[in-house]
Amino acid sequence: MAQQEISHELMMKFQMFEKQIQQLQEQIQAVEQGIVELSSLFLGLDDLKNSDGKEILSPIGKGIFVKSKIISEELVVDIGNQNFVTKTIEDTKQLIDTQVQRLEGIKKELNEALENLGQELEKTMQEYSGEEEGHDCKCHPGEKCDCDDDECDGKECGCGKD
Repeated sequence: MAQQEISHELMMKFQMFEKQIQQLQEQIQAVEQGIVELSSLFLGLDDLKNSDGKEILSPIGKGIFVKSKIISEELVVDIGNQNFVTKTIEDTKQLIDTQVQRLEGIKKELNEALENLGQELEKTMQEYSGEEEGHDCKCHPGEKCDCDDDECDGKECGCGKD
């Protein structure tokens, strides 16, 4: 394979690796953000215990809040597909803990995929460097040969290609 073809192929592989690595890093970051948000919610639920009659700010939209009073420790929880159930604070914390554990598992899988991709990248680099061994053959321009540089003087070639 000509040097130019090898370089083009290698460049394409590196671009593919770069894109895959970037996608995995973005997914890991999104999962980490989800874990942080759920963990914060988990801790915040304890603040609701014994809070009957307290006034709080409740979100009604992006950045918009309304003053409200807590009249019960029962929580209405969206369990998916806009299905709502009433749960206690402890039941809700268990649900959140399960979600955090699931996200931690996904994060672990993504990190493993990123590690495997790094190993693949390293393997590709090693394969390429293996193809690059030798030097430019003086008697066959554009090709590599494994002879000692002093054997390949253009008169008598030790590359064995003649």
